[in-house]
Amino acid sequence: MKTILKLEEVAMLALSIWIFSELSFAWWLYLVLFFLPDAGFVGYVFSNKMGAFFYNILHHKGIAIILYIIGDFYAVESLELAGVIMFGHASFDRILDYGLKYNDSFHNTHLGIIGKSQDA
Repeated sequence: MKTILKLEEVAMLALSIWIFSELSFAWWLYLVLFFLPDAGFVGYVFSNKMGAFFYNILHHKGIAIILYIIGDFYAVESLELAGVIMFGHASFDRILDYGLKYNDSFHNTHLGIIGKSQDA
């Protein structure tokens, strides 16, 4: 099952790249902005709760999709870009087993504990 879920995330990452290719931005911009959602880590300087909140906002695929749809509806390509970057980055993180965070620890995610073998 884990392999199927990872393949699904690979497909979503590929979808984000394809949608980005339909936008008018240069390719290098995708690479430059790809890790921008990780800026949510800054919240962990203050507390686990604040870190999890900001991390989860910037890695939530639903929010990414809403941003893209609003950008498409109102013809605001920068919102479409933000949605595509967030969506692709969140898929990439999930391929690496980084899920949405719980408030108690950065390592406690909806996919399990980061670094703990889930095959055992």
